[in-house]
Amino acid sequence: MSKDISRQDVTQKAAQEGPLTGRIVLVAGATRGAGRAQAVELGRAGATVYVTGRTTRMQASEVGRTTETIEETAELVTAAGGTGIAVPTDHLDESQVRALVRKIDQEQGRLDVLVNDLWGGEHLLAASVFGKKSWETPLADGLRILDLGARSHVITAALLLPLLIRSDAPLHVEVTDGTAVFNRRYRENMYYDLAKNAPIRLAFGLGQELAEYGGTAVAVSPGFLRSEQMLAHFGVTEENWRDAIAQEPTFAIAESPYYLARTVAALAADPDRAGRWNGKSTSSAELAKAYGVRDVDGSQPDAWAYIEDVVHGRKDASADDYR
Repeated sequence: MSKDISRQDVTQKAAQEGPLTGRIVLVAGATRGAGRAQAVELGRAGATVYVTGRTTRMQASEVGRTTETIEETAELVTAAGGTGIAVPTDHLDESQVRALVRKIDQEQGRLDVLVNDLWGGEHLLAASVFGKKSWETPLADGLRILDLGARSHVITAALLLPLLIRSDAPLHVEVTDGTAVFNRRYRENMYYDLAKNAPIRLAFGLGQELAEYGGTAVAVSPGFLRSEQMLAHFGVTEENWRDAIAQEPTFAIAESPYYLARTVAALAADPDRAGRWNGKSTSSAELAKAYGVRDVDGSQPDAWAYIEDVVHGRKDASADDYR
């Protein structure tokens, strides 16, 4: 009888396990938006997910939002079926990142997936970037954009990669704004252009270095993201987000943070990902088509194609044609 019970327990456990059960993940920059959603979806697939960020229940980052915290993200990961571990970390502070490395090393001994989704510079864009020539951007703001969008990524990669290469199949994901193809266009301002192209080059270069370890480095980009900050900017919620289209017509192609998150989880579970994606730049839409993933509303939005064809190319088409 005990053997029968044991077999039943094993069968039930196997049924409950996800494709990433036993995998150790770090989502750097998981307080909100795509970072939070990726942490949750990787947890839903069974992973143990370390989540980092600067906003906790005790203090807020310069972003100024207290409505999302890394502790809450960790709880969402665990509720989804994974194990969420919150570690307050400023990734521009080398000592804090080294402490994070020591913690993961002591507790797990390796890292299997590193999602580098650091940013937190939206508050600088409206005042210092959009509609301004680069010389009109205050130098301090421009350099801060480079810190948040590029330097933080470099510090994190440099210090976490020694743990990552201990994995039998390391995956390094760089999250940015725009694909390599789309970002051949100038991204409005020198500082923003550099910040959002740097992760693409990081993924390309690290792909060369990780190849001998059977690893994969890939740059991914969401489209027009319905993040918490973007919804608040338009004064809408996820439930009535379409009301914002009257203010901003291109919001019709918007996608939820879980669209990219689901594609990254599928990528992480793909045993053939190195041959398909290593060193490449891709988007939520391209990954969604490759893995059969859909957004929370069942659609497959392709924001970058829509912006290229309709917004810039003046093609007579609607956002629905790209969903």
